[in-house]
Amino acid sequence: MEIPTPRRPRPRTRWLAGAAVAAVLVGAGTWTAVASDSTPTVHRADQTMEMPGARIDTSYFTAGDDGDKRRPAVLLGHGFGGSKNDVRAQAEKLARDGYAVLTWSARGFGESTGKIGLNDPAHEVKDVSRLIDWLAGRPEVQLDADGDPRVGMSGASYGGAISLLGAGYDPRVDAIAPVITYWNLADSLFPDGVFKKLWAGIFFSTGGGCDTFEKQLCEMYDRVAVAGKPDAAAGELLAERSPSAIGDRIKVPSLIIQGQTDSLFPLSQSDVMAKTIKGNGAPVAVDWMAGGHDGGNAETGRIESRISSWFDHYLKKDTSADTGPAFRVSRTGGVDSTDGQALLRGASSDSYPGLRSGITNVPLSGRAQSFDNPAGASPPAISTVPGLGGGLSQLSSFGMGLALDFPGQYARFDSSPLDRSLQVTGSPTVRVTVKADTDDAVLFGKVYDVGPDGRQVLPSQLVAPIRVEGVKAGNGRTVELTLPAIDHKLEAGHRLRVVLASTDLAYASPAAPADYTVTPAGDLSVPTAPALTTAAPTLAWWVWGLPLAGALIAAALLFTARRRVSAPAPDPALADVPLQITDLSKRYAKSADRYAVRDLSFRVEKGQVLGLLGPNGAGKTTTLRMLMGLITPDAGDIRVFGHSIRPGAPVLSHVGSFVEGAGFLPHLSGRDNLELYWRATGRPAEDSHIEEALEIAGLRDALARAVRTYSQGMRQRLAIAQAMLGLPDLLILDEPTNGLDPPQIREMRDVMIRYAANGRTVIVSSHLLSEVEQTCTHLVVMDRGRLVQAGPVAEITGSGDTVLVTTAGQVPEPVVDKIAALAGIGSAIRTDEGLLVQLDGASTNTLVTELIRMDVALTGVGPHRRLEDAFLTLISGASA
Repeated sequence: MEIPTPRRPRPRTRWLAGAAVAAVLVGAGTWTAVASDSTPTVHRADQTMEMPGARIDTSYFTAGDDGDKRRPAVLLGHGFGGSKNDVRAQAEKLARDGYAVLTWSARGFGESTGKIGLNDPAHEVKDVSRLIDWLAGRPEVQLDADGDPRVGMSGASYGGAISLLGAGYDPRVDAIAPVITYWNLADSLFPDGVFKKLWAGIFFSTGGGCDTFEKQLCEMYDRVAVAGKPDAAAGELLAERSPSAIGDRIKVPSLIIQGQTDSLFPLSQSDVMAKTIKGNGAPVAVDWMAGGHDGGNAETGRIESRISSWFDHYLKKDTSADTGPAFRVSRTGGVDSTDGQALLRGASSDSYPGLRSGITNVPLSGRAQSFDNPAGASPPAISTVPGLGGGLSQLSSFGMGLALDFPGQYARFDSSPLDRSLQVTGSPTVRVTVKADTDDAVLFGKVYDVGPDGRQVLPSQLVAPIRVEGVKAGNGRTVELTLPAIDHKLEAGHRLRVVLASTDLAYASPAAPADYTVTPAGDLSVPTAPALTTAAPTLAWWVWGLPLAGALIAAALLFTARRRVSAPAPDPALADVPLQITDLSKRYAKSADRYAVRDLSFRVEKGQVLGLLGPNGAGKTTTLRMLMGLITPDAGDIRVFGHSIRPGAPVLSHVGSFVEGAGFLPHLSGRDNLELYWRATGRPAEDSHIEEALEIAGLRDALARAVRTYSQGMRQRLAIAQAMLGLPDLLILDEPTNGLDPPQIREMRDVMIRYAANGRTVIVSSHLLSEVEQTCTHLVVMDRGRLVQAGPVAEITGSGDTVLVTTAGQVPEPVVDKIAALAGIGSAIRTDEGLLVQLDGASTNTLVTELIRMDVALTGVGPHRRLEDAFLTLISGASA
């Protein structure tokens, strides 16, 4: 269930009596040719299908001529709160790969009508069977028998669950690939009988509230939310709508992809899923990706590619298609040389090890420890904050670590420092004796990695809720506690720390005060999955080239070196300044009064990532070309580390640039192209720093191959490495994200940030304002050749002292008043999106902490004005 921005409830269509029909009636459809850089062209047909009690909005994707042979079909579901539009890109890729793809908006979402039933077998699952009926009548779709199309199902979260349910209820489904989804929704929302209140609340608010859900689901939620504890009827209602209810019927090849950073549907859900389906005799592969509902790297390109290969093997019956290992886990492997960030690689084995393979026992110190469950379960400990703008990834940008345990509210047991590294893969367990002055104790178990300096890390921010009954009488009760499933490596010298807390922000704890006592009754039992082998670091899936032609630059340097003219003397006051531009002007060719750039001045300091912004025709590229010495300004001065820029100026050796198309020799390998380019500069081979440049750009395995075999993404990586040769102090990139998809844009962002580490400077020209806002530290905004504004991003967006807090619902006025009265807060104003808070001495960290303690349902914290708003305001003002 992916959690998008909450949507407003919309009016429902009023149905005429008798409109519900058993057959699927297809409404008028619109065919659209989807533009693509590759052939064949993808065609999309948008149609509304009438189902009993609902109208379902669908899109149908095919590629190729009508005369092409029949092909297998794929049903592609979407996440909770989303619609069919969320999976359009994947549908188009599958269509180009030779599938007929049908996407749809589930009941209550997108343009579909009906009530949300949480994949109710009587409604949503039957809708899937009707969609399969429709596919069976399509002339493009391959049939296994009359009325039985060859069909696979995939989707993430809510869409992953319907894939499992479709396979269990309809025997015509031939293969599935569910992603970050649940096996038992009752276990997910009520783990061990503890109410996962924040995630449940997010579901119902994101879904539109009670007006959009089936009545019995709304009544169930209200009942549990008020009680703070699920009842038997609530568990039965969710369980009967879960794949676990028909687990023995799922007998098709299943690729199960689960997220490691997922407090909603943790790895334990995929564990029982995999074991059950494999026990039914079906082929199963399990993949633990790096991301999840709490954020992290979704590995979109790799995951979609693996799903396509899975369907190629089991739907197209292509035995040469590689379905991948039986088990794979994405883990960190190696550290980037510039900023210490972890690099991603995979570990795999030819069988799924489960969550308890290769046990190592780690002794724990500590005697019996007593602690309290505070009245009202407040203040709560914090592990993760579900739904908060991608989880902790956003809060970490504020420098805020959210693993917080309050003194007197937890017991802690440590191991001795490890004498060797330890890879934990699975669910650790520990036996403890629990006593309390109440009949039941609710505990929240977590395992920390504690470094020699005392700093502790909570892997994936995960916590396991545990309800222990019958602990009041006698000597209490000894139980084995299962802690969160993780994949995490502890280095030698680190310690394992088990914490059992009485509260957690994401869950409902007993409101009544209580005293707990916990005593260790054995070692910490740690799974290590020793059969896994770790692969070399993987290359990310990058896009088409953003390219500076090495051969052209080399030729320009050699040519202009013969035509150097005397330059002004260096300015020693600017020796440590990467770039200063003063009164720079350049007229258009054959024009006396039309300027591409006019009177432009700005300065760039070390370590900055500067974004050069402006509409088309603003003069950005002309400015960059003058900066690189490719063209000569008509007036003004450009200084790089105090030296004036002229064509062929020696200081240009400190500048790496990437501006116009790449020009590699196709028959040479990637490494040969880089070495040839460097030799053309005339500089010593030992100054190239080729290995460091390749490390930053993430280019390794393909270096020995001829460039003609490279994908566009690999050519882009090679061009980036070429611009970085010699590790220039100033790196210039013109539209580096042009044409890239979101995962590739994110990777380009990381490369720029890594390169700016250790004092190097990056100047990037881009039209993607959201990426500039996340990547750059400073901005220069141009319009019609002139400077509009320059300064830090926060200053230009106006976010220096005012933040926008978005919330799941309207904040009550008394709470707004309390927030405004907090120390260090200047004001708090309620808006349609949440709150506009002016900081008057308080930090964003402090504000977020206080809001969490007030039980404000946060969905995001950020600038009160986006860069896009600021940019449009600046440009409109400059044009006035």
